[in-house]
Amino acid sequence: MENTPGPRAGRKEWTALGVLMLPLLLVSMDVSVLYFAIPYISRDLEPSATQQLWILDMYGFVLAGLLITMGALGDRIGRRVLVLGGAAVFGAASVVAAYAHSADLLIAARALLGLGGAALMPSTLALIRNLFRDGKQRGRAVGLWTAVMTTGISLGPVVSGLLLEHFWWGSVFLINLPAMVLLLVLVPFLVPEFRASQPGRFDLPSAALSLAALLPVIHGIKELARHGYEPMPVLGIAAGLLLGLVLVRRQKRLAHPMIDLGLLGRRAFGGPVLADLLAMFATVGMAVFLAQYLQSVLGMSPLEGALWSTVPAVGVAVTAPAAAVLAQRVDRARVMGGGFLVSACGFLWLTQVRTDSALWFVLVGASVYAGGLVAAMALANELALGAAPPERAGSAAAVLESGQELGGALGMAILGSVGAAVYSRDMTGALPAGVPDAEAVRETLGGATAVAARLPAGTADTVLTAARDAFTRGMGSAAIGAAAVMAAAGVLSLVLLRGAAGTGHPGTEGSTTGEHPEGADNEPEPAVP
Repeated sequence: MENTPGPRAGRKEWTALGVLMLPLLLVSMDVSVLYFAIPYISRDLEPSATQQLWILDMYGFVLAGLLITMGALGDRIGRRVLVLGGAAVFGAASVVAAYAHSADLLIAARALLGLGGAALMPSTLALIRNLFRDGKQRGRAVGLWTAVMTTGISLGPVVSGLLLEHFWWGSVFLINLPAMVLLLVLVPFLVPEFRASQPGRFDLPSAALSLAALLPVIHGIKELARHGYEPMPVLGIAAGLLLGLVLVRRQKRLAHPMIDLGLLGRRAFGGPVLADLLAMFATVGMAVFLAQYLQSVLGMSPLEGALWSTVPAVGVAVTAPAAAVLAQRVDRARVMGGGFLVSACGFLWLTQVRTDSALWFVLVGASVYAGGLVAAMALANELALGAAPPERAGSAAAVLESGQELGGALGMAILGSVGAAVYSRDMTGALPAGVPDAEAVRETLGGATAVAARLPAGTADTVLTAARDAFTRGMGSAAIGAAAVMAAAGVLSLVLLRGAAGTGHPGTEGSTTGEHPEGADNEPEPAVP
């Protein structure tokens, strides 16, 4: 049983966790840290429209595409080695990005940042599996990991805005350096090496197939969300899914597969992967709406909106630890289901938001759904990590995180399309006759705002009022969709995961090479009960 107490972690293990959380925070921040910096980068480097999109997207694409490869690699060569290598690459790429003199060089640097981030993320989660053998302590550690990861995405714009008020755009990359240096100095002394005792050969064709399958799917989904239906993104998604099937068939034939399909089929692991995917679907899908609402409807500056958007972290700080404690007394499937239902209530609250709603009303709804979601995700991550054999914890963590990336892309595409469809429908009927650039006004709130700036005051007010009303109704429709998905996730958690805490893979711990880089005692760790 996973809840059977094991050897308890001490001060050293908790200190190691703190050191590992700082780079995790920065890796997750880098997904959104360029939102404010792009205007400054565009002024200095003069990228084309296509280059600007790649500057924004390259990091996330490479990160998502390499997670599975890096997780499997860490299981084979050692997770501490991969953390140190990822930190070195991430730090070096940050310097290159900060002083890039061309758009192409910045795109290449963002790709290297994605490579370093892909090495860091699954390894930090997998190391929790090894550092914390006591089930209760591991639950708290995984809850902290989940909270740091989700908080980092919302902190990116805030940190970016604050830095850009005082420094040049390269500072948003240089902020990574102190954390990476700290990691390189302290990890060799605080974190023992962990690797599988019989890892098997690393399969390069599987690594190439995983990258070739994930990239076109995630890229295609984002393109559909950004531009609507177009043939090429659909073809890209189809090609990626086809390559995914080839990857699955190859894993079935390998003696040491990169992805453990048997593990994925276990409800104690596959269920949490699905739960995480659905949670990120709602989280990322609604984040775009909330950011636009704060800025374009309530009229906040980008930095002010980014600061207020961190308020839901209060909900996370309250509910995530409470859920971890409750899960020690109640079947965690019920706690996860409750978390998803709480988040559904938060999304339903947001359906009542209007253009003149008070700020507190919006933030309460966002805090409720964020708190419920992160509580459920933390328990899902802990359950999945406990179900995986310790020697395959890196691969398991990578599959979890890949599901999160896919869920976020799907949420942005599907919920974004719902909101856009409602906005376009309402604006078609509300737009005054004779307004120039009517097509741009009917497509997005940003387009309506740009067109209104060139119109006479009376007409501009009419257009903006109609656009803000239409956008808010679109956000409400997307919130209904998110609430429905969360309710379904709650039901699935109760059905699939009831009693699953006792169905984890028994496994045996991978070997450890001691606490120093040169350690070679190769003493096997005791099995986790």
